[in-house]
Amino acid sequence: MNSGNPGSIEPSGDLGLKIEAWDRQWGRLVLERLRVQMADADPAHGLEHVQRVVRNACLIAKKLGNSSDSAGLREVDFEVLLPAAWFHDCVYVPKNSAQRSEASRLAADRAVVLLTELGYPAPKFPAIAHAIESHSFSAQIPCRSLEAQVLQDADRLEALGAIGLARCLMTGGSMGQRLYHPEDPFPTARELRDDQQSVDHFFAKLLKLPSTMQTESGKQIALERAGYLVAFLEQLAQEIGVPIQLSSEFRGLQNGSFD
Repeated sequence: MNSGNPGSIEPSGDLGLKIEAWDRQWGRLVLERLRVQMADADPAHGLEHVQRVVRNACLIAKKLGNSSDSAGLREVDFEVLLPAAWFHDCVYVPKNSAQRSEASRLAADRAVVLLTELGYPAPKFPAIAHAIESHSFSAQIPCRSLEAQVLQDADRLEALGAIGLARCLMTGGSMGQRLYHPEDPFPTARELRDDQQSVDHFFAKLLKLPSTMQTESGKQIALERAGYLVAFLEQLAQEIGVPIQLSSEFRGLQNGSFD
């Protein structure tokens, strides 16, 4: 893909050709709208985040297409998946806002307006809007399509691995959070408060994400990236001199699997 250089995706037969064809027709127009629409987004949720989600979505779709387990699985509709991925965060709502659970619905509505202005095929709008609405962790809207499942996984991968670590700490810092609780860094005897400590967010949400993945290819990538977060926590524990004991819920992530 070329729009905004979201990362190279190796073409895979018809799949690669479809991505490239969509990008040639719509990529530049979409990117121009997003640069204006997302000008006020915070660094962890800006255009670079969107570009990576598009890349993740294409990567997952490619793996699905190449999987030996995909027989009978209908083909991903890139005329739905790609605009949904590009516009999934086109309305910025801060993480600590009371409206946060409405963000994906607001983005879906705005995406339809922007795509209408671009002259995008209107019959695709309901499926695009659903994929955007259901991608959100906080909205808790069940995915009813393959495109929605792929987009949800693609967005959740952004909360894992090196990118997930950086975004978590960037967001926590922007909201004035401390890194960890000084008396109980890896919560064992207190309530999780990820509105106060960034490390708490690992246990409240991030390390749980692999078990929420909708596609097998998304789950495989998520397990690998979750292992990176566990390694960070273990290194942090060593550096601050406080032992860490992962619960049985997360222990398997050290080996890239579930217990």
